[in-house]
Amino acid sequence: MTVQPPYDAVLLVSFGGPEKPDDVMPFLENVVRGRPVPPERLSEVAEHYYHLGGRSPINDHCRAFKAAIERGLAATGKSVPVFWGNRNWHPFLVDTVREMADRGVRRALAVVTSAFGSYSGCRRYLEDIEEARQALGPDAPQIDRLRLFFNHPSFIAAWVDRIDQARRALPLEPPHLIFTAHSIPIAMARTGPYVDQLREACRLIAEGVGVSSWELVYQSRSGPPQVPWLEPDILDILRERAKTLPRRPCILAPVGFLSEHVEVLYDLDVEAAEVAKRHGIVLVRAKTVVDHPIFIRGLIEMIDERFGGTCERRSVGRLPPCPDVCPADCCPVR
Repeated sequence: MTVQPPYDAVLLVSFGGPEKPDDVMPFLENVVRGRPVPPERLSEVAEHYYHLGGRSPINDHCRAFKAAIERGLAATGKSVPVFWGNRNWHPFLVDTVREMADRGVRRALAVVTSAFGSYSGCRRYLEDIEEARQALGPDAPQIDRLRLFFNHPSFIAAWVDRIDQARRALPLEPPHLIFTAHSIPIAMARTGPYVDQLREACRLIAEGVGVSSWELVYQSRSGPPQVPWLEPDILDILRERAKTLPRRPCILAPVGFLSEHVEVLYDLDVEAAEVAKRHGIVLVRAKTVVDHPIFIRGLIEMIDERFGGTCERRSVGRLPPCPDVCPADCCPVR
């Protein structure tokens, strides 16, 4: 049996986001390329970015995330470079893969900023990585992906701590937890593990926090109204909870997002917060875990798995750890 050489680089792969107002529309056009999205829908979403100054924080989070991975790898004695490429904005993935090839990288491990499996959250990233490799031809490095980490104990523990932090701002009575994730078309959800993985992560986090009152809801739907998407929507749920739990404080935990996307900052911190205020709901939002030291340590542990270290493939809960290589028919687009 041929033993493959160790990885000689790590590649951080993310969604990307605009850095200034002039970037917003070109960025959104990249996001929807190849799909029949009406111009008025793009303009509506663009206003969310303009409301926040025309700049998404996601790139800054990726810069900090990249630096944290570099520090973590150095602490374990791994002197490999860490690169960063985006699907939809600078630095574009194809440019980063070209830079990797120019610097002599032959085999890299990709860390994708998505914890849950679906076409848009996993397979699409793999397709974009392969598209970037094909653009370079035979000089492109081999790029494998780190396994999904929705049930790694570090991911769960980091979320437990984030919710505990948010809880300190609330009255003493037990809160109601509302976990949110990006909605996707139901047809797409049926082809992958997205919902099952989300529910399992939410169950584990709620158990870790010691709260029995929780639910998983969805946000940021963007498709045509005639196409069914995952529900219930966060805004509808807040209106309902104003009737069924009128005096119980609520914590919003955007478990489906690794970092502070505009969907978190606008859809939750602006729209959901306004609905909660209008209906008299005491509501706080837990921070995401991208920079949480417990999560970073666990991520370095998972990287060490693939570098041939001694770490076991840890996971918690009822579902097994995700495979290193997805089946060829996993999460097809619908």
